Amino acid sequence: MAVQKLPIAKAINESLRAALDADPKVLVMGEDVGKLGGVFRVTDGLQKDFGEDRVIDTPLAESGIVGTAIGLALRGYRPVVEIQFDGFVFPAYDQIVTQLAKMHARALGKIKVPVVIRIPYGGGIGAVEHHSESPESLFAHVAGLKVVTPSNSSDAYWMLQQAIQSDDPVIYFEPKRRYWDKGEVNTDAIPDPLHKARAVREGTDATLVAYGPMVKTCLEAAAAAEEEGKSLEVVDLRSISPLDFDTVQASVEKTGRLIVVHEAPTFFGSGAEIAARVTERCFYHLEAPVLRVGGFHAPYPPARVEEDYLPGLDRVLDAVDRSLAY
Repeated sequence: MAVQKLPIAKAINESLRAALDADPKVLVMGEDVGKLGGVFRVTDGLQKDFGEDRVIDTPLAESGIVGTAIGLALRGYRPVVEIQFDGFVFPAYDQIVTQLAKMHARALGKIKVPVVIRIPYGGGIGAVEHHSESPESLFAHVAGLKVVTPSNSSDAYWMLQQAIQSDDPVIYFEPKRRYWDKGEVNTDAIPDPLHKARAVREGTDATLVAYGPMVKTCLEAAAAAEEEGKSLEVVDLRSISPLDFDTVQASVEKTGRLIVVHEAPTFFGSGAEIAARVTERCFYHLEAPVLRVGGFHAPYPPARVEEDYLPGLDRVLDAVDRSLAY
């Protein structure tokens, strides 16, 4: 494929295709992933090309899907599980946190459980409840799980490749509102390490840290702020657990200010951990308190008002103004 411009959804499809082609032990399984190609068509064409034994349509039973994947992993397979929507993962939460996350430690390192769980997450698609949540911090809190999320097509391709190759379980969150955003994918490139954050825009006045769907929002905010003479650095975390605090620290030591942005509620969210850790590590470099921009501590609202719930350009820029006012 070399270099192509692909939507994020297609980049994930190509990554799955490459993994299936390279390793006969890789399996794709989930609700409607086969004949339908997934509700977002992310797995379109894979069952046709690799067969029903490797791209498996499962019953509507998330606990059973993940439990089966654990068993397959213990027998040497590398299952890639799709959870159809973010809110559907909770019937499988017990399997994930009490079995999948614990097996390696429980066996004193003798057992590997290379399971990837793909979860389309976040809002912005006008869906009902259980279709727009951002539960990443619930999984990041659990030792034994890696939690990652791409924000662009290149990372969507390469981070999934790296997740599938990992011997540890990986929760791979896909920003569904960005599925059709296009970007270049170079399949001959040498990718960044899976858990390495990346500064995607240089700046000097304040740092915006985001991941997944909010990276694009922060880049738009930085472009808008530039017109007012403000220079904002944007850091894409890429990985939520483990989290690359060194890259965040280096940026904050340069700018003196930090605003963390994510769709999930700010209350007990991943931004709280980042704020606490940066305060510990960068206290004498900070010119203002670390600020957070996120969703509200409330159930996800009806589609008619979701734009009021989701962090947008204005809320990010308001936080920047508050930070610069100190």
